[in-house]
Amino acid sequence: MTHELRSGCPIAASLDILGDRWTLVVLRDMLLGDRTRFSELAVDESIATNILTDRLHRLVEGGLVEKTADPVDGRRVIYRPLLPAIDLIPVLAELVAWGSRHTAVPENPVFAAFVNPETREAAVSQVMARLTAQLV
Repeated sequence: MTHELRSGCPIAASLDILGDRWTLVVLRDMLLGDRTRFSELAVDESIATNILTDRLHRLVEGGLVEKTADPVDGRRVIYRPLLPAIDLIPVLAELVAWGSRHTAVPENPVFAAFVNPETREAAVSQVMARLTAQLV
């Protein structure tokens, strides 16, 4: 997907793709929650189906996510993160750590390795390696 950049700033360009309320939540579910089906994505936040459809379409068009037929049920699709999405895992880990430090979010064992600065780097590497291996 090509779109006109609003400026020459890489932060602004990144936000053009990722900077809405739902995109990183959808990617979180794919990258950290191993969710692949429409019905599994952002369900914890009760995202509206039209919004989820739009965000998935943007991610597919942007080359972050691949949409393929479900091998179990050909009438359904699965969504799989591609390398540009996998490259966001360190960013997500830092957002987890920041949010844990600076908001009233309750502790969540799913994110514990990302919250702890001593285990964050290894956890990020492990998740990235697992997802990258699935691309082959």
